[in-house]
Amino acid sequence: MKSYPLYDHPLLRASARIIDDGRISVDARGLLKTMPGVKDSLEMIDGRYPALAGEKLYISTWIPPIPSIAFDRLVESRIKGVLGRRTPDQVTISITEECPNRCIHCALPNSGNKLRLEPDVVKDVISQILDMGTTLVIFDGGEPTTYRELPDIVASVDDRAISTMFTSGAGFTEPLAAKMKEAGLYAVNISLDSARPEEHDAMRGRFGVFQDAMNAVKNALFAGLMVDIYVVIRSGNFSQINEFHDLARRCKAHELTFFEVVPVGRWSGKKDVILRPEDHAALHSFATGSLAPRIFSVPDALHRFGCFAGRNWMHITPCGDVYPCACLPEVCGNIFNEPLAVIWRNMAHLPYKGSKICPMRRD
Repeated sequence: MKSYPLYDHPLLRASARIIDDGRISVDARGLLKTMPGVKDSLEMIDGRYPALAGEKLYISTWIPPIPSIAFDRLVESRIKGVLGRRTPDQVTISITEECPNRCIHCALPNSGNKLRLEPDVVKDVISQILDMGTTLVIFDGGEPTTYRELPDIVASVDDRAISTMFTSGAGFTEPLAAKMKEAGLYAVNISLDSARPEEHDAMRGRFGVFQDAMNAVKNALFAGLMVDIYVVIRSGNFSQINEFHDLARRCKAHELTFFEVVPVGRWSGKKDVILRPEDHAALHSFATGSLAPRIFSVPDALHRFGCFAGRNWMHITPCGDVYPCACLPEVCGNIFNEPLAVIWRNMAHLPYKGSKICPMRRD
């Protein structure tokens, strides 16, 4: 039975294997295995289904494959994090605000100014963040498929990190999917607000966007890309979690991600849409007890690790402003005024790092 090395150090030796029912079994030894952060990270893997397993282990569409240079860098940064050193493991870059949809819950409504980051600017950002230790570069918008130079900027992410992109599915054609795979894209996060076509289209403000999403899944899989169905879960669609999982299974997605809605952007101030404590408990039970495909629950990760904003996550807007995260519109600097390393260093004072409650969901 194949074993996948997770970490090899006198203070922590950890490996993973796939057992008979298809789940991951983790073997960890050493003093670090019981430390907060390390223990939780191992528990988020052990007993869960992988996104994919073969010559390499793909724990998740959010994590580099094992073995890989990017995964080794991620583990090192997490160990350093336990010791108090911050690394922007995950950076989202909103390359454009252009989008064919008009989502009623959009966190980045179109300003009407056709804002976009030029390719040379994006490449410079990528160079900076890779030098800072980033292991996951996410391209979003707007709708990234409207950005004609998308394959070119994806190709600038080297083997120190993996790259993914968010899409509604609009414009993610079979030829584009092939180009993205060739450019080195790791995974595609395809957004769904409802498992029911009419309801999803209504949320997105455009007829046919549900079918666009389903076509994008098919095109991504045909190109050999990893596929994550990304659901912004809220009070209005929480009852559909079984439907979302069944849909992900039927369309052969590698993973289903649940992210709790944040009352920001067009839904700023709508606290009634966030989940109740009993919903969180039900979601945790569902995520840990369901069969494949793998479920990644962001609310569960928040409960375990606390807020990642400014601690492991950084977001860049189409005008170059830098936020601690995509859902926390607090400008900490601008890429056109100072290096990202300086902006990241200045985020160290933020008061909510590690908070078990999202600062945008507080009463």
